[in-house]
Amino acid sequence: MLKVVGLVVSLLLLVSVAQAQSGRPDPGCGRDVSRFCRSVMDQGDGVILGCLQKNRSRLSKTCAKVLTDHGQ
Repeated sequence: MLKVVGLVVSLLLLVSVAQAQSGRPDPGCGRDVSRFCRSVMDQGDGVILGCLQKNRSRLSKTCAKVLTDHGQ
């Protein structure tokens, strides 16, 4: 289960980076990860997910929805 969650977060981050480079709006959690979890970005997907969950009340509506939609 944790591997699936990690994969989902990784894919969301990759999509966010790709869209940021293309100038399109960020539909996922990339901005929230950069804003709230920058200090743990190099510690793996599980740590990033934990950080997002810890900061859930501060997340953008889009990121909160992504987490909810993926059972987090």
